[in-house]
Amino acid sequence: MYRFTYNDIAEKYIDTVYRLALSRTKSRENAEDITQEVFLKLMQTNKKFDNEEHVKAWLLRVTINCTKDLFLSSWFKKTEALDENLSVETEEKSDLYYALMRLPQKYRTVIHLYYYEGYSVKEIADITKSAEGTVKSQLYRGRDMLKEIIREEVSGIG
Repeated sequence: MYRFTYNDIAEKYIDTVYRLALSRTKSRENAEDITQEVFLKLMQTNKKFDNEEHVKAWLLRVTINCTKDLFLSSWFKKTEALDENLSVETEEKSDLYYALMRLPQKYRTVIHLYYYEGYSVKEIADITKSAEGTVKSQLYRGRDMLKEIIREEVSGIG
C-alpha cells in the first residue's frame, strides 16, 4: 500500500488534472471547478493505492468522469459558452492549443494523455475504459484531423 500526503499529490498533479479538464471542457472556469472536485474526491476516498502511478491514473480517471458528469448535468445543457478573447497569452494558448481545441473531445482526451502526459496506448485504454484498438484509432484519426486543421490555418482556409 502506498502512503502519500494530499499536499504532495496535489502539488505534483494539480497541473496535470487541470490540463486534462481544460482539454475536455474548453473552459478555464469549468476546468478549475473540476480540478477542485477531483482533489476533494481524493481526500474523501478510502481507496488504497498501490503506488504513485496508481494515484495519478485514479486522478485522471476521476477527471474524465467529472467532465462527463458536467456535460450530462441539466445546468450545463442549459448554458451557452461565452467567446473568451483573452488578452494575456498563456502557455496553453498556443496555435497548437487552439488547433487541439477544435478536435472532438474523444480525440482531445487521448492526444492529451498520450503526448502531454506520456501514457502508452494500453494505459490510456485502462484510464478511459476503452479497448486498445479504439485508443489507437482515436489517436490516428485525431492526428489526421489535427494535421488538416493546421494545414487549413497555414494556408488561410480556416
